[in-house]
Amino acid sequence: MAHPYISRRAVLLSAAALSACGGAGGSKPGAPPKTLEAAVAGAWRLAADRARDPWRHPLESLRFWGLKPGQTVVEFWPGAGWYTDILGPFLAATGGKLYAANLQAADPEGREMAEAYRHKLDAKPKLYGKVEITAFGPTSGPVAPAGSADLVLFLRNLHNWMAAGLAEKAFRDAFAALKPGGVLGVEEHRADPAATPDVMASSGYVLQAYVAQLGKEAGFELAAASEINANPKDTRDHPFGVWTLPPVRRSSPRGQPADPHFDHAKYDAIGESDRMTLKFVKPGATHA
Repeated sequence: MAHPYISRRAVLLSAAALSACGGAGGSKPGAPPKTLEAAVAGAWRLAADRARDPWRHPLESLRFWGLKPGQTVVEFWPGAGWYTDILGPFLAATGGKLYAANLQAADPEGREMAEAYRHKLDAKPKLYGKVEITAFGPTSGPVAPAGSADLVLFLRNLHNWMAAGLAEKAFRDAFAALKPGGVLGVEEHRADPAATPDVMASSGYVLQAYVAQLGKEAGFELAAASEINANPKDTRDHPFGVWTLPPVRRSSPRGQPADPHFDHAKYDAIGESDRMTLKFVKPGATHA
């Protein structure tokens, strides 16, 4: 299922660009990335993606969530593959397994997005290994075999699922896929704690306490919270929600033409959004 808050055009263009140019500067992959550092520094990553590392902190975030060589990982709604470009090569090089729970597309544009992602992986099988593409949406089945995953990742998608009424299902599906002791990692735009609860996440910002409650109701324990992806400059009161900020930089209401007179300077100076980074654990014996 594709959701209106997702920038479909951006996803498709990003995937097409990576497939066409072979990564940053057109360079070819070198030795298999057997460390997270090597995967993050991979020459196959687009220059535009690498430019966002100071905001998304992939190395620090993945370490916080406990990613290890050889693990089984489920990435929900990978989009154009910003994190897949790190996870896929690292897991392929270390004997691990990546499940990509892509959106359950019910419309042509959504199916095109999913196909672009699949084409990108198929274009470089040695780099990405065998990524298993499953689905997540209103009527989707398991995102991975029950009790098989070491780590499940929700990466800036929870606001989409809240708007679509899928948030509770996302947590349930993640819980079912994880081994006892497995980890659910969440990165999400963080609302002002004093803000009025908004279960539709219309601004793109989500209350951290609400996310913690969703996890608890699904059976998870909140093990840790980190400020890795915090941005104290973000006032969270932008005219077009979180999408006013980079990288989307919206200048008019969704569905309307961009406003050529909109002044982006104030919002560009803020940078990307303030984000929570949470680590949930499925109760049970810690797995190897």
